[in-house]
Amino acid sequence: MLAFMPLPARDSQLVQIVDASLADAARCAGDLLACRIGCTQCCHGAFAINALDAERLRAGMSALHATRPALAAAIEQRAYAWLGQYGGEFPGDTHTGVLGTSDADRARFDDFADNAACPALDLDTGRCDVYQWRPMTCRAFGPPIRATGNDGSEGLGHCELCFIGATPAEVAACEMPVPLELEATLLDEMGRNGDETGTKGETIVAFALVR
Repeated sequence: MLAFMPLPARDSQLVQIVDASLADAARCAGDLLACRIGCTQCCHGAFAINALDAERLRAGMSALHATRPALAAAIEQRAYAWLGQYGGEFPGDTHTGVLGTSDADRARFDDFADNAACPALDLDTGRCDVYQWRPMTCRAFGPPIRATGNDGSEGLGHCELCFIGATPAEVAACEMPVPLELEATLLDEMGRNGDETGTKGETIVAFALVR
């Protein structure tokens, strides 16, 4: 796994800012934001998470082991099963869980476990069992987010199930700001306090959920 590094104290501040931003965007969007419990399209397909996301998930699993051990065991069981099914094709180091960075690795990751349900997802309820500790990608998915494309151009992107029939102005009015600079600062802080190389590696949710 990625080297263990204590979760920065200000991660709670980052989470609060992002969650408040999401709540504001949801209020603005109203019914245009389709995100609901049980809508799990965004919970399928592997995606990269950074070291801060991974440590937050580990902190969540530690909390669940202490307070809801049966749930923690069920999540771990799903994560091990997920890795057993897809780990052989993981484009990176299966011992550390760190994604490879070569062009070939990145190309392989584009199609890796593309339709697999996240091991944190309870398929019976449609709920995320680690919702409180979920990665930033999950926290910011749905509302319009400003992003830079491969060609350097900027634009607003949102879940394809949301904002159906909305005008560009309506979409823009619901933009969700994301404090990327604070996130980058916390990653730098983790590097100074631990293994700097570990903060530069990315992994996936399944590896972060298992001990």
